[in-house]
Amino acid sequence: MDPSQSFNQPPGAWNSSEKSAMLYPSAPPPPYQANPAGYPPSFPSQPFPQGPYAQGPYPGQPVVAVQPAVFVTGTPLASQVPDYLGYSIFTMLCCCFPLGIAALIFSCSARNANYSGQRELAESNSKTALNLNHAAIGIGLIVIVLLIIVNIVL
Repeated sequence: MDPSQSFNQPPGAWNSSEKSAMLYPSAPPPPYQANPAGYPPSFPSQPFPQGPYAQGPYPGQPVVAVQPAVFVTGTPLASQVPDYLGYSIFTMLCCCFPLGIAALIFSCSARNANYSGQRELAESNSKTALNLNHAAIGIGLIVIVLLIIVNIVL
């Protein structure tokens, strides 16, 4: 490699007027032609109608018809099942955190099932949340009683 040429320097035969001639040509570009040479004046007629669902102009190619999407939404229940959300929050914060979290999840699921109109799922989740809340209260009371007994005896 030639030490006189550096990567930061342009080559020795560099002419800056060539660069400006490339950026600013002296001759204007050719005028716009409506029909360039070799192209037909208009598009040929298509052998098949091009609808919004047609797949192509090739003969024998099947046309795919897309069915519209149907969304079915349920209406909220007229008489909603209790979700025990407040009870679940209380047991989570005051009694037994792990069972309270599980009860909170089932309470939220029961509320969602109520709003989507799924009565059986709402009843099932509500019953599970209530049983978990009762178990959390029982475990919390047992732990509190044991802590009081241990503190008094020791």
